[in-house]
Amino acid sequence: MSTYGAKTNPIPQGKYVPASRFGSLVYTAGMTPRNNGELIQIGKVSVEQSVSTYKAAVRQAVANALTAVKNILTDQERVEQILALTVYINAEETFKAHSSLADFASEYLYEELGNAGIGSRAAIGVASLPGDAPVEIQLIAAVST
Repeated sequence: MSTYGAKTNPIPQGKYVPASRFGSLVYTAGMTPRNNGELIQIGKVSVEQSVSTYKAAVRQAVANALTAVKNILTDQERVEQILALTVYINAEETFKAHSSLADFASEYLYEELGNAGIGSRAAIGVASLPGDAPVEIQLIAAVST
């Protein structure tokens, strides 16, 4: 079992649900690197820091998203495929290693789900994120029915 996330839904920080489902598709809300409702890291992703500085935050955010997906399933269902992974990065203007940060999320999903964890992906730099989180992650998953 992973050291990130738990078998409880991430705690919403507003009026929304962690994941919603339509048929065999599950869409997550954007997940920041919160553990028990508290951000484990804050601040802009800096060009001055090694990308590995943000690895734990990325893994926590994607673990929260995957937990939200799993928590909406019945006992007989499983994640069939991650269809899309979107990684939003609260980056300094000159930061250019977006894909390297997104790789931490892809690696986590591969560790948890094997080839089913790898789908299409976008890594997007943004001016800010809720709570000054360094990253926010959203998933779209196909599940067995």
